[in-house]
Amino acid sequence: MAVRPPRPHPFDVRAALAGLLGGLLLWGMQLAPRPADGDLVLLEGRWWILLPLVVTAACEAVRRTLPRTALLVGWAALTVDTITQGNLVTVVMFTDLVYAAVVYSPPGTARRVLWISGALTVVGTVVPVAVWRVPEAVLVGAVVGLVAFMPAATGSIVRNHRDAADAARLRAEQTALLAEMDRAQAVASERARMARELHDMVANHLSAIAIHSTAALSLDDPDTSRQALGVIRENSVEGLAEMRRLIGILRDSGDDDAPAAAPTLDGLGALVEGARTNGLDVTLDVDHEDTLPAPVGLAAYRIVQESLTNALKHACPGRVTVTLRQPDRSLHIEVTSPYGDRHDPSAPGSGAGLVGMRERVALLDGTFDAGPESAEHGKIWAVRATLPVTEGEPA
Repeated sequence: MAVRPPRPHPFDVRAALAGLLGGLLLWGMQLAPRPADGDLVLLEGRWWILLPLVVTAACEAVRRTLPRTALLVGWAALTVDTITQGNLVTVVMFTDLVYAAVVYSPPGTARRVLWISGALTVVGTVVPVAVWRVPEAVLVGAVVGLVAFMPAATGSIVRNHRDAADAARLRAEQTALLAEMDRAQAVASERARMARELHDMVANHLSAIAIHSTAALSLDDPDTSRQALGVIRENSVEGLAEMRRLIGILRDSGDDDAPAAAPTLDGLGALVEGARTNGLDVTLDVDHEDTLPAPVGLAAYRIVQESLTNALKHACPGRVTVTLRQPDRSLHIEVTSPYGDRHDPSAPGSGAGLVGMRERVALLDGTFDAGPESAEHGKIWAVRATLPVTEGEPA
């Protein structure tokens, strides 16, 4: 199957027709660069002028689709034109073929055309001067430079600018793609953060509600049921308030620059009192600086909150201890609760709560460990975390 040649560009076709009509106009007006009896005119007769004109115009039509072929054929046509009376339009169209060969050819061809045209310009200057030894011989090199080297140099400049524009456009597209990837990653991180916040804020209250509602249903004691219902109502109100606060953060359009209130270690006392109200025997031992960075304080609060929630849901009867120490530039957190004789490796909490605690510690480049351990009074479940405290970070 024969390969069809590429279709000429419409602009090139119009340029070829314009050049052909212009050349025919000069031919009809008998305007030629050289007289009919000149020394260089080897093909006498005005009809010979039309041959290189028509061939060069045909090459002009494929200057963009077949630039190398057009340049080689155009070079041959220009050679024929130099041994006739000549046509100025033929020379002009040839200069455009040189320009197009540099702009639209592959990079290797473009470089070769530029070097060859430069070498011809040098040769066209040096040889006539060396042979004729007259100042006017320099004009031969000037003409060669105008016809060959100047169009090639112009095409090289245009090509370099075009390549630079393409590279800048590619970088802009890559930057936009990276920005979109960063945005998607930020959205995913924010969703994960909000999921942790939702779990940490609501799980504790829902666990207390579930435990006390079970007690109220299983015990036929009016005083116990009334006390359980009171705890259920208190946790329901607090959970609803936390949900409203979280929904308010999500709905915030960003017009208000005031920071949202976040829990700090100052609220550990109230958190432990709430756990005691829900039935846990909690001991709190805190020894740290008053001015901790806000991210560290929030992470420590959430770790203690989630640990107490897991103890409320899974721990055996016994004492739960919460210890916070800051012996150096790091905050050490330890929460232990009775584990009993169970062999369930997931108890008391290896789901979203434990994953959330690990993520919070990892975001601050800290260490985290949780699991069952043997103690003096039986098996316990221990949660230990170490959060670095950066010097100079605002509280």
